[in-house]
Amino acid sequence: MFSRLQRLLGREGDGTVTPPERPVRRHNVFEAAADYVTALADDDQQRADEAAGWVSPDALSFGVSELACRAVIALARERDESPQTVTRSLLGLPAA
Repeated sequence: MFSRLQRLLGREGDGTVTPPERPVRRHNVFEAAADYVTALADDDQQRADEAAGWVSPDALSFGVSELACRAVIALARERDESPQTVTRSLLGLPAA
């Protein structure tokens, strides 16, 4: 118990003081998706791989899908067009 108290206080058994450990920052799904998509748009595969490692593949897929939906809705409102028209235009598909 005493050694646990020493660790909590940042002291080693020989009396030296150690800096407290910094907690690992956890990224949420939307941060991961935003950084992942931005990195791909910038052609930065290393940064994309890093962002992809922050969350599970399923979570990243959900985040990217959510980002795509929100982007299409925002662009459709800006253009005063339907989301279908915007998505087909972005993908170079003929109008439906």
